[in-house]
Amino acid sequence: MLFLQDGVLAFLSAVGLTAIVWAAAGALLHAGGRPAVPGLLLVLPLKGEALAMEADVRELRRVQGSLPGAKIVLADCGLTPAAQALARYLADREKNAALVSPAEIIAEL
Repeated sequence: MLFLQDGVLAFLSAVGLTAIVWAAAGALLHAGGRPAVPGLLLVLPLKGEALAMEADVRELRRVQGSLPGAKIVLADCGLTPAAQALARYLADREKNAALVSPAEIIAEL
């Protein structure tokens, strides 16, 4: 019985020590964070009814969270009026997002 208790104690000690080393290494290696990427555009071309627009914008927001300084651009490539209104709403709701025509993107480049 004593052997089993010693084994469990050794296992828990090893796991605890590994967790402490892992947390310390993570804090030291990720202390600087990610640098901002100025001018990075996450472009989502939209056409027609764009049925998956909300899910696509949600995914771009998730990606944008790991890329500081990135901007979401919703490119209107022939949206229906209802889809265009939704795209305008989503662009206005987001902090770094815009609804533009493809000609505006090319003019910026």
